[in-house]
Amino acid sequence: MRMSHSTFTILLGGNLTVTDRLRDAVAGSRFIAADSGMRHAAALGVTPELWVGDFDSSDAALIAQFPGVERQAFPPAKNETDGEIATTGAIERGAARLIFVGALGGERSDHALQHFFHAMSLAERGLDILLTSGDEEAMPLLPGAKTLGLPKGSLFSVIGFSDLEGLDIIGARYPLDDFSLPFGSSRTVSNVAEGPVEFHLKSGRAMILARPYDMTGA
Repeated sequence: MRMSHSTFTILLGGNLTVTDRLRDAVAGSRFIAADSGMRHAAALGVTPELWVGDFDSSDAALIAQFPGVERQAFPPAKNETDGEIATTGAIERGAARLIFVGALGGERSDHALQHFFHAMSLAERGLDILLTSGDEEAMPLLPGAKTLGLPKGSLFSVIGFSDLEGLDIIGARYPLDDFSLPFGSSRTVSNVAEGPVEFHLKSGRAMILARPYDMTGA
């Protein structure tokens, strides 16, 4: 399905496996690369409209591969990560939905964790957020309802970033109804989708993590 011009994909430096599901997710979006995240552009067959960062992790060969892309360089000693700078650029261009590719895994666990909190803060501002490595996906869950289309038998978890109240999980092997989850509880780790999974939440904040190609729980 083709997306509107208000969907932006941010290319980050973490791990990436190019899957059909990932290609479908980013089809029709606009692209902005954050420093070494530009290496994913060739794998996806796209040319970003903007490339930002301090370029400390982009070698000369990568820079030479995309000579026509607008670059905005920032000093290494800055107050924001390259991903945050790329996000600001997307929002300034009218982004309402943001897909962060390469946001999960990689060598820097501090960066991966920061991506979760950054995604949560963006969701609280009303943006629609997806983080993906191709093999794994994550999306913030705030009070309200959300549906995640997953293949039957695939694994997913809900990780509470606070106490959760009124949590419903519908369409899973282990459904929940108006459940209270204490902060730090593992009760909602490793569930199995029976198809599209619907989530309702009355209060709190959480992250849904899914592995669409992982059928080890089936």
